[in-house]
Amino acid sequence: MTTATDVQKVADLIKKNNLQIVDLKFADLPGLWQHFSIPPKDMVDFDDLQGSIWVDGIGFDGSSIRGFQEIQESDMILIPDPATARIDPACEVPTLSVLCDIVDPVTRDPYTRDPRGIAKKAEAYLKSTGLADTSYWGPELEFFVFDDIRYDQNEHEGYYHIDSIEGQWNTGSNTQPNLGYKPRYKEGYFPVPPHDTLQDIRSEMVIEMEKVGIPVEVHHHEVATAGQNEIDMRFTSLTQMADNVLWYKYIVKNVARKHGKVATFMPKPLFMDNGSGMHTHQSLWKNGKPLFFDQKGYALTSEMCRWYAGGLLRHAPALMAFCAPTTNSYKRLVPGYEAPVNLVFSARNRSAAARIPMYTSNPKAKRIEFRPPDPTANPYLAFSAMLMAGLDGVQKKMDPGAPLEKNTYELSPREERRLKTVPGSLDESLRALEADNEFLRRGNVFTDDVIETWLSYKRENEIDPVRLRPHPWEFHLYFDA
Repeated sequence: MTTATDVQKVADLIKKNNLQIVDLKFADLPGLWQHFSIPPKDMVDFDDLQGSIWVDGIGFDGSSIRGFQEIQESDMILIPDPATARIDPACEVPTLSVLCDIVDPVTRDPYTRDPRGIAKKAEAYLKSTGLADTSYWGPELEFFVFDDIRYDQNEHEGYYHIDSIEGQWNTGSNTQPNLGYKPRYKEGYFPVPPHDTLQDIRSEMVIEMEKVGIPVEVHHHEVATAGQNEIDMRFTSLTQMADNVLWYKYIVKNVARKHGKVATFMPKPLFMDNGSGMHTHQSLWKNGKPLFFDQKGYALTSEMCRWYAGGLLRHAPALMAFCAPTTNSYKRLVPGYEAPVNLVFSARNRSAAARIPMYTSNPKAKRIEFRPPDPTANPYLAFSAMLMAGLDGVQKKMDPGAPLEKNTYELSPREERRLKTVPGSLDESLRALEADNEFLRRGNVFTDDVIETWLSYKRENEIDPVRLRPHPWEFHLYFDA
């Protein structure tokens, strides 16, 4: 509930920093920020809060937003959230960014397909169960920064071309000068400059994140050649972390562009090198106390923690529809590139889908790391879906199975056959979601129209278009048939 005090803080921020524009941001269903801008006076010049933009909101065309309304029901309302007001780090004109929630203009009810609204409902459902009152989230987003990207597909051609000054393929380039020091394939993890050419750019990204209130724990080069990176944020609650993820992606993309480079969170842009994941750390707390720790439990975990992991593993095929939501996601989820395809539970083992990090014995740090998600996921939907799966595991006391301490990529064929795996395609994940979604609909968190719209959007706009187009490798395989 917005108060006059909340609004006054925004007014003070605008005045103190001489901000000239207010930018209103919200997420579409796939998870990309949308926005439009208004003069600051509309945020502060009013006599009665009840008649202001903070309560009445501002209209927009919902039929033009992916996954939202049909043309005959297009009018929607944005309600700014004053707690999210930040000075925008990407704009030259001094600009205030405010995140918004979406309501129906007729009923004034929260819009069922508003991703941020779904996240808020998930947090409310958690409290309603009495099991916990807070969930904490710590996603590790990986991304590439390239120097050049070109792609096109039409009736008679289709291609993509990526280039990076760090790309191992450029060791023989005749550019003048070619200074070498290209990270070898799968050897990009932690080398210092000059191999790591992106140290200062990542540092700038971190500084900008800190300016908008995102605490950062670490940044580094990642495993792949050609500029793969990771910046890790400090954990926070579900909706707040989803907000932070979209700020993170916005800042990364804009800082890269400022330096004449381009950032992508696409899971598998490079063939035969590691893809980009979003390993997601999560835990439940109640009354300020962590619930996943037990001094006597396996890897210092409580029964609740293991049941939560059981829920993630049981519902993983359906979860992938939200956590690995693109056709490209399943080019990452293959053995051999540190991608966790096997649905097993373990401590320390990074080849397991659900693992318990063992860096510390501090009860507050005890958590589940679910590794299959990638950063194309809409964080509001993915975090909410994982929470609902974990809670279902706790409520039904789902056994995650015996911990697997072996490297799952080095099992015998017989051992491999016994393991369950994540789906092999987006189409398979969507079918799993169709068959297994009751756990998501509890508390009205994911409504039927959200699930139905997600399924139809992904099939009509992503799966079918990719399936219809010839693939370049098909010419290699079949042109001379």
